Amino acid sequence: MITASQLRAARALLGIDQQTLADLAGVSLPTIQRMEASEGNVRGVVDTLTKVIEALNRAGLELISDNSRSEGGGRGVRFKEPAATSYRRGSTGPGRAKRMGR
Repeated sequence: MITASQLRAARALLGIDQQTLADLAGVSLPTIQRMEASEGNVRGVVDTLTKVIEALNRAGLELISDNSRSEGGGRGVRFKEPAATSYRRGSTGPGRAKRMGR
């Protein structure tokens, strides 16, 4: 499984936009947009999810699930705790209110 947060982070690490990922995976832009707008795990047609994951793998990314080890030696980012709280765009994360003068 891949989460919407992982998908957005993967694109960010690659420095690509949604259209480029759609092109790499052979899916439509609205499909990528729906996947990234999902809450939690991305839902969709298994074939489509497979295409997106394979495109990310070909681009050099390794998706790491909770409590699994990475066999790769490259750089990466992951949450310290499984299912850690993620802060959605526009929400107030730790310290944000303080920086905004609230």
